[in-house]
Amino acid sequence: MSLNQAVVEDKVSYHNDRHFQDAMLQDVSRTFALTIPQLPAALRDVVGNGYLLCRIVDTIEDDPQLPTSKKREFCTVFADVVKRRADASLFARNLDSMLAPTTPLAERLLVRETPRVISIGDGFTATQREALETCVAIMADGMAEFQERKDVAGLPTLLDMNRYCYYVAGVVGEMLTRLFCEYSPEMARHKERLMVLAVAFGQTLQMTNILKDIWEDRERGACWLPQDVFTRHGFDLADLKAGRSDPGFAQGLGDLIAVAHEQAQQALQYVFLIPREESGLRKFCLWALGMAVLTLRKIDRRRDFQSGQDVKITRRSVKATIAVSQLAVRKNWLLKALFYTVSARAPASVPVISKSM
Repeated sequence: MSLNQAVVEDKVSYHNDRHFQDAMLQDVSRTFALTIPQLPAALRDVVGNGYLLCRIVDTIEDDPQLPTSKKREFCTVFADVVKRRADASLFARNLDSMLAPTTPLAERLLVRETPRVISIGDGFTATQREALETCVAIMADGMAEFQERKDVAGLPTLLDMNRYCYYVAGVVGEMLTRLFCEYSPEMARHKERLMVLAVAFGQTLQMTNILKDIWEDRERGACWLPQDVFTRHGFDLADLKAGRSDPGFAQGLGDLIAVAHEQAQQALQYVFLIPREESGLRKFCLWALGMAVLTLRKIDRRRDFQSGQDVKITRRSVKATIAVSQLAVRKNWLLKALFYTVSARAPASVPVISKSM
């Protein structure tokens, strides 16, 4: 049952925690609601819980009315809540009272239900809880930092953009890798390499979101594009306006698409290190990667787009990604061939741009 179809009270009752998490995920992220059920049963609850924790941090970051200082305060307190060092109920009441009236209903309800989200984690292993706590602590601190640096004229360098992507998505990749390695001894053998590739995986997904959401972010007074990339082509991000075509902006966008594709190649290597018999883990990763690569291709073909809706992939593309992944999930050679077929016309890489974290 979708939360938006329910009569919402201050406290919503669910018959069990899994129903609660499933309902929340369905409304705050259809993508994760689609991919999490593909995971092995032993991982679904903890990954779902981890995503909801991250979504609460996102709600703080996205609020259009919260002063930057308050965002920092709530991020810090929430990290303590996840570590059981602060009161979850008090945090929920305080944040709920300050959220903008435009906050989506599901996100507001998720904030109100913070105590339950936290209590679900009491049943996780020590390793699982540590993975979630570490992720939220790093994400909360990083997001608060970049909210303080937010500027409609963009970030100074690609290195800054990479750091932002790390705090928003790379840490999630690290969290998932820790959870996957606890579950799979075979994956644990490659943990060091997987942790590096996990950051690249997260950057692929977040760079795709940044490029897709350029205009929506700008309406909120933010721009996460790196000025140094566009300076090479004689374009100033302060002059960015929807509906006005500029060759320099299009070329800079192409450079960033190339960087995202390089990261996507590393993300595919991450998938190859997942045992073939763990088809659920592979599908969880492949579906997200496939949709990101298709979105990048759409952005590349329409660099003059004016809204994220213009480059959003269709439901048909999503279904095709799922179907193809089902067929190729255990065959690395086929996955590689499919990846390069979809990426065949991707922009060439730009080695002069520093891509280090």
